[in-house]
Amino acid sequence: MGQRIQLEVVTPAGAIVNSDVDIVNAPGQGGDFGIMANHEPFLSTLKTGIMVYEIDNKRTPLMITGGFCEVSGGKVTFLLENAEFGSDIDVERAMRAKERAERRLAQAAQHDETVNKFRAESALQRALARIRTVGM
Repeated sequence: MGQRIQLEVVTPAGAIVNSDVDIVNAPGQGGDFGIMANHEPFLSTLKTGIMVYEIDNKRTPLMITGGFCEVSGGKVTFLLENAEFGSDIDVERAMRAKERAERRLAQAAQHDETVNKFRAESALQRALARIRTVGM
């Protein structure tokens, strides 16, 4: 076991992770990034996707929906809009949400102005991230 970095994951509902980890990988707005012990100070916005942290070769995925990441003083903090462990995700519900979002996007492509394309795209990204998280 090498050096670790303290990971804290916080949502509006409260802290959901507070552990020393070997590595964290996350989806930044500018691209995916990884953080290990002794990382330089760093700040990034996050996009919807899958964050994975590892402790002793055990990987734990979290579906995240936006927020911020800060690395400072041997600690990495994620302030997130939402985060869900794969074990908490209802795959059937995520599949239904994916299908609804795809239908709404098809309507938007037909110039249906009653459909908010941005919301439909966001819903699709969340559903796909949930489905991928469960599959990890």
